[in-house]
Amino acid sequence: MCAPSQQRDHHEFEAALEAPYRLDTGGAPARVTLRFSQPGGEAAVRWRLELVDPAGRVLRRWRGRAALRDGAASVTVPVSAPSVAAAGAPGPHRLRIRAEPMDARGRTRGAEAVAQHWDVALAPPARLAMPPAGAAAAAAQALPYTVYYGNLHSQTSHSDGGGALDHCEGAQAPQSAPFGPDDAYEYARVHGLDFLLTSEHNHMYDGSEGTEPAADPARAKALYQSGLSAAAAYSAAHPGFLALYGMEWGVISNGGHLNILNSNELLGWERNGAGELLADTHTAKGGYAALYTLMRQRGWLGQFNHPKQSQFKVRGKALGYSEAGDEAMALCEVMNTSAFSTNTTETEGFRSNYEDSCVRLLEAGYHLAFASNQDNHCANWGMSYTNRTGVLIPEGEALTMGSFLQAIRARRVFATMDKQARLILTANGRLMGERFDNSGPLTLEVRHLNTAGVGASALSIVAGVPGKPGSSAPLPGAAAVTTITPEPGEHFYYARLTQEDGKLLWSAPVWVRQR
Repeated sequence: MCAPSQQRDHHEFEAALEAPYRLDTGGAPARVTLRFSQPGGEAAVRWRLELVDPAGRVLRRWRGRAALRDGAASVTVPVSAPSVAAAGAPGPHRLRIRAEPMDARGRTRGAEAVAQHWDVALAPPARLAMPPAGAAAAAAQALPYTVYYGNLHSQTSHSDGGGALDHCEGAQAPQSAPFGPDDAYEYARVHGLDFLLTSEHNHMYDGSEGTEPAADPARAKALYQSGLSAAAAYSAAHPGFLALYGMEWGVISNGGHLNILNSNELLGWERNGAGELLADTHTAKGGYAALYTLMRQRGWLGQFNHPKQSQFKVRGKALGYSEAGDEAMALCEVMNTSAFSTNTTETEGFRSNYEDSCVRLLEAGYHLAFASNQDNHCANWGMSYTNRTGVLIPEGEALTMGSFLQAIRARRVFATMDKQARLILTANGRLMGERFDNSGPLTLEVRHLNTAGVGASALSIVAGVPGKPGSSAPLPGAAAVTTITPEPGEHFYYARLTQEDGKLLWSAPVWVRQR
């Protein structure tokens, strides 16, 4: 998602990998699809696909190039599952892709490569030994929380979203589409979501992707306030559904997008021809350290959106840590679906995985829960795929802005590709999201519940050390109940579970200071 600064913000290069979870197809090769996109961008793409065993050993590799036509390309790669003897370490394997755009002369011109990966099974997956369904349901209900599912990343006609499905093929010209926040909230509620955040691009309130010299600051600020009012009014009129309105701050090129969930001020850096700020409060473009400080002062909460390894620089360091940022940034988008999908049957195949970048942020010292969103720009809010962000609200409390923000602050959140599933991690009885001191053994318990009866086929408990890059790795032999005695010092642990259908869930971490 890195593009030259003169290009439009959503014209960055993207690559995605679409593969069946089971590669064993009765002897016939599985069809793996590689999808590439860069509207108005480079001429071609160079790609590499690898099949990797759980120990990280590359079993097979494919390479190729594809021409981009009308900004897109698709490649189908036949992939045969290796024999059990050649499969390497036991457990789920991984298909991973690395792709980079090229110009007409075959030069990459320093563009950042896109890397993606998804788990695959080389044989029919065995159901993982988890507590029986009845016991799992009872255990999940024993926790005094209600789970709500929603989407924390979408746009409407207040910026470059809200495109009609019959001709929505990309980002809309700002404020040109027919559907606004009220339409988005109604669509999401009717289609079963419990909450929706419309996160409008902060630099498009002047009605342009650049800077409009004739823009009226009062109009830009009033539009943002109208979105806040619309969300509050919709929530009040529809108890049980939470309408949220915020902003997606920043640009992708030499920056990175993040959502601010609860700002009552429009932030920006653009000025009109008269030098007037087109926002309530000035924030320097690309100034993440200063933004984090402001967010902490205001009590605002944030989410890193589709993070890449080169983004969110603090003191010149990508994915850099700051104490203010640690307090303000609560979520990391571990996966999303295509921003320009028009799918309304929850079957979108263009999906992206950002777990590696989220782990780097955890290793930097951030306390983040995982979120799974859709980045909808077309009028299909929450319906392009079955993925959701799950939030735990105490039983007996209504889903309100107050209870929701309290849950986000506590990191009582999980990410799921299956809206009928939940994943909860506890450590010595302490709920995911908590930070605590510990002496002696640490028992990590994973609770998975799928109301459609889909079981688990693989489970990893990933352990890492805050402040130590490259420290994260799955615990060996992890099970639904795993007891370890950590080394003295700081640690984080989170669960990643693969269902029998290949859909993934991520718990929030727990953070443990071992005495």
